[in-house]
Amino acid sequence: MKNIEFLRILHLRGPSIWTYKPSLEVLIDIGELEDFPSNKIPGFTERLLKWLPSLIEHRCSREKHGGFVERLYEGTWPGHILEHVTLEMQNLAGLPGGFGKARETSARGIYKIVMRARHEKVTLQALHYARDLVMAAIEDRPFDIEDAIDELRDMVNSLCLGPSTACIVDAADDRDIPSIRLSENNLVQLGYGARQHRIWTAETDQTGAIAESISRDKDLTKSLLQACGVPTPGGRLVDNAEDACDAAQDIGYPVVVKPSDANHGRGVFTNLNTDAEVRTAYAVALDEGSGVIVERFVHGLEHRILIVGGKLAAAARGEPVTIVGDGASTIVELIDIQLNSDPRRGSREEHPLNPVILDREPAVRLELTRQNLTPESVPAAGRTVLLQRNGNVAIDITDQVHPDVVAAASLAARAVGLDIAGVDLVTTDISRPLEEQHGAIVEVNAGPGLLMHLSPAQGQPRAVGAVIADHLFPSSDNGRIPIVGITGSIGKTSVAQMIAKLLQLSGKHVGLACSAGLYLAQRQIETKDCANWASAHRILLNRAVDAAVFENGHTSILNEGLAYDRCQVGVVLNIDPAETVPDHYIENVEQLTKVTRTQVDVVLPTGAAVLNAEDARVAELAPLCDGEVIFFALDADNAVLRAHLAAGGRAVFVRSGQIILAGSGGETVLVGNVSIPVMSSQKTTLYVVNVLAAIGAAWALDIPLKLIRVGVEAFDRRFKIKLAK
Repeated sequence: MKNIEFLRILHLRGPSIWTYKPSLEVLIDIGELEDFPSNKIPGFTERLLKWLPSLIEHRCSREKHGGFVERLYEGTWPGHILEHVTLEMQNLAGLPGGFGKARETSARGIYKIVMRARHEKVTLQALHYARDLVMAAIEDRPFDIEDAIDELRDMVNSLCLGPSTACIVDAADDRDIPSIRLSENNLVQLGYGARQHRIWTAETDQTGAIAESISRDKDLTKSLLQACGVPTPGGRLVDNAEDACDAAQDIGYPVVVKPSDANHGRGVFTNLNTDAEVRTAYAVALDEGSGVIVERFVHGLEHRILIVGGKLAAAARGEPVTIVGDGASTIVELIDIQLNSDPRRGSREEHPLNPVILDREPAVRLELTRQNLTPESVPAAGRTVLLQRNGNVAIDITDQVHPDVVAAASLAARAVGLDIAGVDLVTTDISRPLEEQHGAIVEVNAGPGLLMHLSPAQGQPRAVGAVIADHLFPSSDNGRIPIVGITGSIGKTSVAQMIAKLLQLSGKHVGLACSAGLYLAQRQIETKDCANWASAHRILLNRAVDAAVFENGHTSILNEGLAYDRCQVGVVLNIDPAETVPDHYIENVEQLTKVTRTQVDVVLPTGAAVLNAEDARVAELAPLCDGEVIFFALDADNAVLRAHLAAGGRAVFVRSGQIILAGSGGETVLVGNVSIPVMSSQKTTLYVVNVLAAIGAAWALDIPLKLIRVGVEAFDRRFKIKLAK
């Protein structure tokens, strides 16, 4: 029976043997299909391309347009096809896939496939749909591709980061600032440990709870703005509909009626001119909030000024929303024909304009009533019908804003206490000061939406995500703490403990996750094996941690990937030629070396790989490091070490019972033989090798040599006791 069976699915949540980014690795068994590549199944390729014609865009290993389709016609196997179909289904759903690979194992019909997984659940569902589609193409039976893509698209919209949050995360990524999603909502951590900041859409951990509460209280906000001299429309809270009419008469028509604590423009009625209109508006506004405000109507158009860190980040303007009669269609029909058919309008976050739905727009109905119209009216041909005096604010006008307007908006944000604020103002000409034209600031909003600036209906998109990222992390700050990762076949735990001790001596609050447990500042939090992704992740989330040390075994790398994206120091101790990981088809030293290199691949350009010069496999990883390489060896005459020193590199080694640090500046004796145990056993020799690795890591971290010396002497006393037992 021809079938594709999933044997195992792993979510590699960090850098792995495949890629730097999170991915999904799938072990599959194609059984009899091993004898049936795509060119041996009549009509298969044609059926597949009928469902997914966009596969023509896949370049595959041919590195050209249509490369994958060529492979289909020449003959390729289901694992390779499944990889491409999964990626394309994600892409059609709005989640670009990108990276993918398919590799056969030593077992007949067993393949590994891997795909970039921006969201595990979406990629997993795409994978299952991809298998169903490929099997349908093999068996020549129907498959509802539109239904599958629609469901995936719904998952993307509900599960993935919204555009406002995503633009900040993407901007941080462009600056090599790491990110961790903290919840299924839009709560994201940027940076690690003590250097982190958190964002939730356009709110940050610098956005005060008091400021946010003030911004929701429109009347309180107005009073604070007035105290600072910010121009605002006069008005007050009202107790009931009659009080609203009294307030309107006192202020003088026209007026605005709006909820005292709603947002997104819900329940806001503008340019009201009669008591009847005020009563109608009051009832709706009260339903949208806990109170109602009546204030002076300000002539002009609504504008949104985005203030970040006291500076202008972007600005947008709204426009009246109108339709034009054709003499045959009702207003409801004209709205659908002329407005809601616009691809920029929609209910999803990626749409810069909202659809106009009369049942949800009491303000629109009021505007129609003013014009003696109903939703069922048929306007005469050429008649312009006003629906909204200020529609979606989505026309970019950033370059037109007068400096005095920016100053007023910035002052408003500071008066409320917001680091990021959406300041709403009404004026006729944004290029002139507000006072000249009786303009006013009407609201100051926390957590403003960014889509109007990222994808305006008209005008230039603005890189507001980068502005917010730069606000949180000035140019000299990448949100990173020193991270040390240690891998190899033997000695990882003791080296991790040594490095953590040296960092502790240098004054750092250190988090350590290793096989011996989980430690925070030398306090053991867990006694179980914590050399895993989850334990390391706990440390990276901890705001108290300003340095972290992680043990990374080969099995952990294969099962989960690394918990961090990049590290300051990567230590590789050794590679045992006899070590295998059968469950992952790691069956020889060449394959194991590819697993080990993951630790070297993630070293930052400003960091260092600390490598064992006496293990040929480890030494061969040196050219793969983006940063510096520091070798360590027991033998000062090691050929790799000598060549490295001759080229100006750094090394740690033993000569005549002394530990020596060598580099372009000469040699330094760190510790004399009085502090080194006699090398009388293999266990003792391994201990000294581990000490050399820890010293190399500490040297790479710029820990003062005096502190390294103290730490090494402490290790000596500690391990002598153990050796004596």
